[in-house]
Amino acid sequence: MLEERGFSTVAIAGVRVQAEKTRPPRALWTPSMLGRPMGEPGEPAFQLRVLRAALKLLERTDGPVILEDFPDDPPGWPDNPDWVGPATRPSSEFEPELAAILPLWQAAQARFGRTSVGLSFQAPSAWPSFVMAVLTDELPVVAELETTALSVRFLCDDIKALYGEAAQAVGPAPSANQVDTWFWQHTAAGALLQALRRVVIDSENKALKTVGGRFFVPTPWVV
Repeated sequence: MLEERGFSTVAIAGVRVQAEKTRPPRALWTPSMLGRPMGEPGEPAFQLRVLRAALKLLERTDGPVILEDFPDDPPGWPDNPDWVGPATRPSSEFEPELAAILPLWQAAQARFGRTSVGLSFQAPSAWPSFVMAVLTDELPVVAELETTALSVRFLCDDIKALYGEAAQAVGPAPSANQVDTWFWQHTAAGALLQALRRVVIDSENKALKTVGGRFFVPTPWVV
């Protein structure tokens, strides 16, 4: 409808199959991970190249559907052989592991000057007991989020964010795949979110079942 009214549009697509099915007037597919269509953080030159390639499609008149592939992987996509993940014990309990990870998370905040942790409206010290309540069939609620489903969803987001930031606290930058592999295969937190997902998808609470199935564990890492 925008195109019919004279407004040229272009999409930057992270999933090429989806772009092929929805058939926008113009779309540039990028090989970045889902949620990062412009590339990795801290790579402004690459991000500018993606943006310019997308805007270049606005000059094309050979539509109505134009689907192009961006030719290059993000610079931070390949694994970094010099990176080693923080030492953890995936068979241990979440609470002591979290206590050991917290200093690294604090170091990451000092290093980068920011954090994305905070969606859950809970301090990390409250996370273990909240998750345990859910695992034992309780329905705890954070007042600011109003429902158990949102409370648990954003808590899971905070756990993943805290560990992901902690993994980058010192040394060379890891690839996103290295952080994911470390988290899902080598931490008690990753094992906990897997267990939490299995519990809530059997819940009679439909909202909790929905968020558990969709948001706790990325599809490639579900076990």
